[in-house]
Amino acid sequence: MTSSSMPEVDEVGRRAAEILDKMQDHPAYGRLQSSSMRYSTCWATFTGYPAISRWSLERDAAPLLDEALRVLALKAAVFELSGGDEHAAELLVPAPVDEMIHAVLAQFTVMTRLQSDLGVVFPHATELEEFTYTHGGVTDAYYAAAGWGEQPLRYWLDSAEVNRRLNLLNEHYQAAGLGRDGRSHDFDFDLNEPVGAGVSG
Repeated sequence: MTSSSMPEVDEVGRRAAEILDKMQDHPAYGRLQSSSMRYSTCWATFTGYPAISRWSLERDAAPLLDEALRVLALKAAVFELSGGDEHAAELLVPAPVDEMIHAVLAQFTVMTRLQSDLGVVFPHATELEEFTYTHGGVTDAYYAAAGWGEQPLRYWLDSAEVNRRLNLLNEHYQAAGLGRDGRSHDFDFDLNEPVGAGVSG
């Protein structure tokens, strides 16, 4: 979701690039990197990372982390330059990048320290999230203004393409005995049921 009056593109780009540089120079940055990627092995949805073609944690975790940190810097810049407008700062991003953002924000101690030391806020409000990202919007304009080059299209997927891929994934999920989007199943582990024995909605 975006506010009706968003900060100027060039201003956000400059400030976001500065925030990211300061994050990377911070003594806790190495810990943030390693802990965020480690977290990816113990928490993942069925609708974020799996939307990436031939998804591999080993290959994709590091570049996805780069994208997540860039988005967090953009969100922090928008939040600051909009006078603390959470709606404005909740930029539209693709599902795979959003999932890695959650992994970064789960590193609460490190992120709290970064916020305090850098004097910024990394806003995130789940109730304001919308999964309607499309190429060419304000998020892309801010990203380009920060000077980070081309967005990797492997991860920056339009919402329509994500939805198409999720429909295909759900066919596989249901064939394996999982409900839509992996949100349910009827496996009874006390009965040692084989995989595929039950499907729930």
